[in-house]
Amino acid sequence: MRIITLNVNGIRAAARKGFFSWMSRQRADVVCLQETRCRFDELSDKLYRPRSFHAYFHDAERKGYSGVAIYSRRKPDKVVTGLGWPDVDAEGRYLEVQFGTLSVISLYLQSGSSGEARQQVKFDMMDRFMPYLRKLRRKRRDYVICGDWNIAHRQIDLKNWRSNQKNSGFLPQERAWMDELFGAAGFVDAFRVVDQRPEQYTWWSNRGRAWEKNVGWRIDYQVVTPAMAKHIQSARIYKNKRFSDHAPLIMDYDYPL
Repeated sequence: MRIITLNVNGIRAAARKGFFSWMSRQRADVVCLQETRCRFDELSDKLYRPRSFHAYFHDAERKGYSGVAIYSRRKPDKVVTGLGWPDVDAEGRYLEVQFGTLSVISLYLQSGSSGEARQQVKFDMMDRFMPYLRKLRRKRRDYVICGDWNIAHRQIDLKNWRSNQKNSGFLPQERAWMDELFGAAGFVDAFRVVDQRPEQYTWWSNRGRAWEKNVGWRIDYQVVTPAMAKHIQSARIYKNKRFSDHAPLIMDYDYPL
């Protein structure tokens, strides 16, 4: 089973850069996208509805903002759109597809980089989301939670960690929350199961030649339950071609879908 996750930073912009032709060649079973930035009913071109995939979107109410999507080769048994929290669901941040006892989720956690007000929104989401995640762990299901979590967990996960300790995405409270996620809450950072190398990033600022210099952050994850962690085969970050300011995270699991 191959699962890909990518923050496309605008699905139409990514399409113009060749994302869908690339996606069709990846033999992926599930593709999770974040920051689609448009409504699915606005995408009339068949490019956005590949014949070999079922497509599901959770759009933000505000035009040109946020939004998540999932493309899956197999039709899911069930699709869960949103968390049931009106403020979060209005921004289109959570979409889940279920296949038997497996759930694959596309998640777009808020960024706090635009200012203190949005950082507080992010903290509020984190406060509510952790009990939700713990509740998922108590279910008899396997989970793969894909997406842009907008947090670099450890020093190894960003280039300039010293100068970013007071910046959103690497704040002590955010890192402690990730410690809990991968600790007491019982989830697993799937990428790190098979790749412990430094300088493995998934996002680069558009400023200061960050991509060219590989001054990046690893903020895109596939977060899995322990039973799923046993099925991880490989992981890679695709950087041969750029579709957005993020790179696709591709993971293979020894798991029949």
